[in-house]
Amino acid sequence: MAAASRALSALRFDTIPRLPPVIALSSRSNSNRTSISHLHRQLYGRLYPVLLVKTDGSTIRLRYKEPKRILLLPLDSNTLPEAERKARLRRQFPSKPKAGPEDSFESIDLGTYERFWKK
Repeated sequence: MAAASRALSALRFDTIPRLPPVIALSSRSNSNRTSISHLHRQLYGRLYPVLLVKTDGSTIRLRYKEPKRILLLPLDSNTLPEAERKARLRRQFPSKPKAGPEDSFESIDLGTYERFWKK
């Protein structure tokens, strides 16, 4: 019986030397790493609060599948008055700037630039 108790005492965990804990290092050591880029996901795992703006200007708070702040509904241009529709088209497609008079080189004094082409 004494031999058995000595064998059991040798197997106690106090006599086995302990190893230091292994520290696992990750490439993402903290939450600031994720602020570098956005998440490349097709589907998000939750719904996000979003402000929906209707064409008449009224707003509705709803839950949307992507994290956005504001959603605007498209405006139907057929329902607008003719003057407002033309004004919107002018703002959307502005006219090209008119060409001004061309500068002539007759009024330039070449003596002031002579130092740049002398060797």
